[in-house]
Order: sequence, then structure tokens, then C-alpha cells
Amino acid sequence: MLAVAFPAVGHEDHTWVAENDGMASRAAMAAASGRYQSVVTPRIADVTLSLPADLAGDVEEAAAALSRFDEHARSTLGAASPALGPMNSVLLRTESSSSSQIENLTVGARQLALAEIGQSTSLNAQTVVGNVRAMEAALALADRLDEDAICTMQAELIGRQRGFEAHAGHYRSQLVWVGSSRITPRGAVHVAPQPELVPAAMADLVAFIRREDLPVLVQAGIAHAQFETIHPFTDGNGRTGRALVHALLRAKGVVVNATAPVSAGLLTTTDAYLDALGAYRAGDARPIVERFTDASRFAATSGARLVDDLATQLAQSRASLAGLRPQAAGWQILPHLIAHPVLNAALVKDVLHVNDATAQRALAQLARSGVVDERTGMHRNRVWEHAGILAVLDAYAQSLHRR
Repeated sequence: MLAVAFPAVGHEDHTWVAENDGMASRAAMAAASGRYQSVVTPRIADVTLSLPADLAGDVEEAAAALSRFDEHARSTLGAASPALGPMNSVLLRTESSSSSQIENLTVGARQLALAEIGQSTSLNAQTVVGNVRAMEAALALADRLDEDAICTMQAELIGRQRGFEAHAGHYRSQLVWVGSSRITPRGAVHVAPQPELVPAAMADLVAFIRREDLPVLVQAGIAHAQFETIHPFTDGNGRTGRALVHALLRAKGVVVNATAPVSAGLLTTTDAYLDALGAYRAGDARPIVERFTDASRFAATSGARLVDDLATQLAQSRASLAGLRPQAAGWQILPHLIAHPVLNAALVKDVLHVNDATAQRALAQLARSGVVDERTGMHRNRVWEHAGILAVLDAYAQSLHRR
């Protein structure tokens, strides 16, 4: 296969003086100080790209598949349906969970839903909620993809994580690297640029994102790879970089009604995705473009099935409520069950803008109809679940790992 020539990263020589964190052995400390190289990213704002014919065809087909998925999500529920917003919300949560799993942050659908209503003690779930907020910010800011927007995405991601508040929303002032050592960049897989190089590199990246002369998936793949190479933040670079992809897909008009599970597609071949980042830095953009075209096709196909499965759950629940009078509050909750398969009275009050008595009555109506089940058995702080929607979401997550 023909490579896609791209400017390779450069390197700078530096000296590292390690500081013992109290957990390193003498041998580790002896090896920690000394010479190392950090990356210097090339300028890409005006880079010229030449795609081989076979790759250009794949890119076009994958983008068309994403557009078909977006239309399918819209038409399955109807553009005016109150369920389309919740459907996009649950797709966004699924995508956020998949993006987190790439970095070994795993959480089930129930724990994530509990965390969103403040009922989970799972640290992973609370961290993934931050990723959901970053994705939401990315989509909301898609019409102005500038440096401030990217910083806002990262702030939403880590701003509520204990110990990371000071690093939220601004570029790093320290060296970062991808590797196993806590105390030294020596031997790391990737040593990001020195912090003083970050602002110029990010300005160049934003200029690249604003170009209108590139196929969208090529632009998305390269922008993501360049972002991960710059590693502009102290924490949250991977998940912010994947949120940026969704903002770009929306800004370019490819996916505007729903959230395509592109990170879920990357999760099926995580090693190939990481290898593609390495190839990009070495001067070949083809592998990262291929990973994004593959992930996009997977997102379109599996995302459409997920939409259908969730719509089926909604239809079954609607049938279960057939005996309920049309004005009953339970009907108002129904579309929101997709986005909130675990809910409590406080959430219902917030979503429907009703008082506590009406919220409790609506939940009781759904429970009597078998749509939701109360799982706590308590008189206070009760939580209800839609088992079918949770099962669909967990089955989707498990299918990624089976691949």
C-alpha cells in the first residue's frame, strides 16, 4: 500500500534531572537522570496532501456511511421527536465510555447512569461522566473550533476531578510523556514537545482544522494525531482529542443529528490505533486515516443497530403503558428513559419541570406498568431502572471487546 507522505516530527536533546517520589528504587533513580529527546511538531496548517486512489475511495465511502447513520438516527425517531435528543444523549454516553475504555477506564451502563444522578461511588464512573461533559462541550462548541473551545472541552473533562482542578482549561507548564515511568521521560514511548512550544503548535493545529480543502475524515484523523502528538494538557489529552473529532464531524456537517460511536470503532483495534499514531509521527499519515475510516464504518453500522435496539426498547415500553390515560405524567418520562435508564425523583423533577408529588406519581405509574423497577427497596433515596435499555448498552460495550 502506498504511504501518505507527511512531515515527520523532529526532536530536541535535553537533560533530565530526576526527583525521587519516594517509591523509586535506587536502580530506577540511577537510570532516571540523563539525556532524553522531546518531540518538535511540524507545522501542518498549509501542508499539501496526496491520497492514493484506493484510500481516497475508502475515505469517501466511510464519510457517506456516517452521513447515512446520522439520517437513520433522525428518521428512526423523527426529527421532531422528543426522543431524538435523548437518543443522541445515550449515543454520546456510549461514545464517551468507549473513549475512556481506550485508556482502561471501564464502567458499566448502570454505574455511569448512577453517577450522573449522584448515586455512584465508582471513581471510574465519575471520571467517565467528565468525559460525557467534554463530549457535550465539544458538540456545543462545534461552530467555533478555536483554542478557547478546545481548552473548554478539557476543562469539562477534568475540572471536577479531585487534584486536577488547577490543570483544567489551560495548556501545560511542564513536560509530559507517554510511558511507564512516573519520574523520568527517558525510555518513554512518546515525549511531548517542551511546554513553551505548545501555544504555537496549537495555533497551527487550529488553522489546519479550519481548512475547507480536505476530506473530512482525513482532516479529522490528522488533526487528532497532531493533537495527541502535541499533548497540550497535563491530563485528559486522549479523551479531549477524541472529543475534538466529534466537534469537527459536526462542524463539517457530516454528523449533525446524533453522535456516531467512532471511539467505539477505534476500541476494537486499540493496538492498531496506537501504532498508527506512531506511524504518523514518523511521516506516514496513511495508517491513522485508515483507522479513522475503519472506525467510521464500524460506527455507522453498529451505531445504526444500537439505535434500532434502543428504539425497540422504547416501543416496548410504550406498549406497556397502553392502559395509562394520555394525560398521565408517566408518558412524559418515556422518551427520557433512553438517556436516563436509571433515574430518581429529583431527575424527573428536573427533566419534566414538575413538583415532587408529580414526579413520584409518574415513577409509580411506570413501575406498575413494568417499564421500570425500583432497585433499592428503601423508602428514601429510591432509584428506578429500565433493565432493557441497560442490557442493550452493556451488550454493545461487550461486543467491542469480543471483536
